[in-house]
Amino acid sequence: MRKMELMAPAGNFEALQAALDNGADSVYFGVEQLNMRARSSVNFTADDLPEVVRRAREKGVRTYLTLNTILYDHDIPVAKRLIAAAREAGVDAIIATDQAAIFMAREAGMEVHISTQLNITNVETVKFFSRFADTMVLSRELSLRQVKYITDQIERQHITGPSGEPVKIEIFGHGALCMAVSGMCHLSLHTYNSSANRGACKQNCRHPYLVIDKETGIELEIDNEYIMSPKDLMTVDFLDKIADAGVSVLKIEGRARSADYVAVTTRVYREAIDALAEGSYTREKVSDWVRRLARVYNRGFWDGYYLGRKLGEWAEPGNQATVKKIYIGRGKKYYPKAKVGEFTIENFELKPGDKILITGPSLGAKELVIGEMYVNDAPGTVAKRGDIMALKLDYKIRPSDKLFKLVESGEPSEV
Repeated sequence: MRKMELMAPAGNFEALQAALDNGADSVYFGVEQLNMRARSSVNFTADDLPEVVRRAREKGVRTYLTLNTILYDHDIPVAKRLIAAAREAGVDAIIATDQAAIFMAREAGMEVHISTQLNITNVETVKFFSRFADTMVLSRELSLRQVKYITDQIERQHITGPSGEPVKIEIFGHGALCMAVSGMCHLSLHTYNSSANRGACKQNCRHPYLVIDKETGIELEIDNEYIMSPKDLMTVDFLDKIADAGVSVLKIEGRARSADYVAVTTRVYREAIDALAEGSYTREKVSDWVRRLARVYNRGFWDGYYLGRKLGEWAEPGNQATVKKIYIGRGKKYYPKAKVGEFTIENFELKPGDKILITGPSLGAKELVIGEMYVNDAPGTVAKRGDIMALKLDYKIRPSDKLFKLVESGEPSEV
């Protein structure tokens, strides 16, 4: 069984570092505009590309630039500039939807991956795009049985991409799903004149709604479900079936989500993919992985349409994470010889035994339990608002780094 490539999202440098530190084989990211998270994610600039590629190469990780919106004529010069910058920086591939982006990337000598927005659902479409692309993301509406038929035919018919290698099939493995067919939605455009297909989705499908009978005026409130907002996809509990279907690349959704989300999901799926390869993928491990995935932001989990479901499962209101992040303060200074980091406490308080999360553009996302602590240059048992707290740390912190307390759901958020 071929080992799947694990692709992780990178919406900013914090998330990028979290993906690199937790076992991603590849990362995907947007630059400025012309990507499907142009509004919801911080995104990188063209000037950031050399640093993104440098960090990734140090870890042996491939880099993919998302250029996956529809393009208008006035976008073409910008798209050409971004493709040229990606090629110059050494980005490994362009993820594209619009045929213009596909053509320009190939003309520039770049490897192309077909985005899910092109809605590939059959092997003939794979054959058509194989003249342009080495990797293709299939439609999110396919079952694993349909996926396996496509991967079997790629092998039997020797369907190869421009590299001469068999076309790789990629699917989404975890994260947010959209009510639209493979993400091609017009709801935001119709209601706000803000096109999801241009990376500017207003996410009005995530809102609660009232249903009004126009004849009687009677209002019905759909209680406890967002009827256009699906639960998040999770596949770790049937990853063996995905591998059996011949999938080459497993993609984690989440360029708009936090570094700790990227760290946890990447680490869990890294462990699961490795366990499959080693023959140690067990139900006991799956239970632990599901528990850990539930700790970070989610809208509840379901298995999408991979296992043959006919109807979606809709999200319940709010974040369903079993662990909450409470902002506490910021990094102040790091003393490399002593391996001590100082933090300014801005909210609430911390004490030994508390679980904390530190995030930063260079650090990524690091969790730890507080042991010995110093408060205002003296041994302490509690650090309160306005205090300077010092901890032993094996990694450098910076003033831009943020400090959070991690609290299990149901625990009080203030101490």
